[in-house]
Amino acid sequence: MRVLLVQGANMEWLGRRQPELYGTTTAAELDAMIGAEAESKGVDLDIFYSNIEGEAITRIYQAARDGIDGLLMNPAGFLYQGFALRDCLRGVRLPYIEVHMTNLEKRGMHSVLAEESAGMIVGLGLDSYSLGLEALIRVIRRQKPT
Repeated sequence: MRVLLVQGANMEWLGRRQPELYGTTTAAELDAMIGAEAESKGVDLDIFYSNIEGEAITRIYQAARDGIDGLLMNPAGFLYQGFALRDCLRGVRLPYIEVHMTNLEKRGMHSVLAEESAGMIVGLGLDSYSLGLEALIRVIRRQKPT
């Protein structure tokens, strides 16, 4: 099983940006954590960071062309105005789970991408990624014919 994790705008600064909200775990530490978890589940995980919506779109289209099985994404700063990214998700039809470290509802935020997701995991810090990966694996397995 092959999964793409897209980390949206500002996620590369994890551990340094607003630690009161996002903690002190760095992007590299998160990558190692979720990479090890994916490996233990037999998942080939590709992690892609971008602060530019168009780059994220290009990477998702490439993943679809390459036959990737599913998309795990923290759109981060793209959640507000990511309408082009939303259109990309509509087009590729990849199983998609959206994750956020903080509780969007509590912060008065709404993701314009959420309607294209199979589900969302929010507000559980780093655990959002682990739970999101597990949810995506389940969605992919349900959709694949045996």
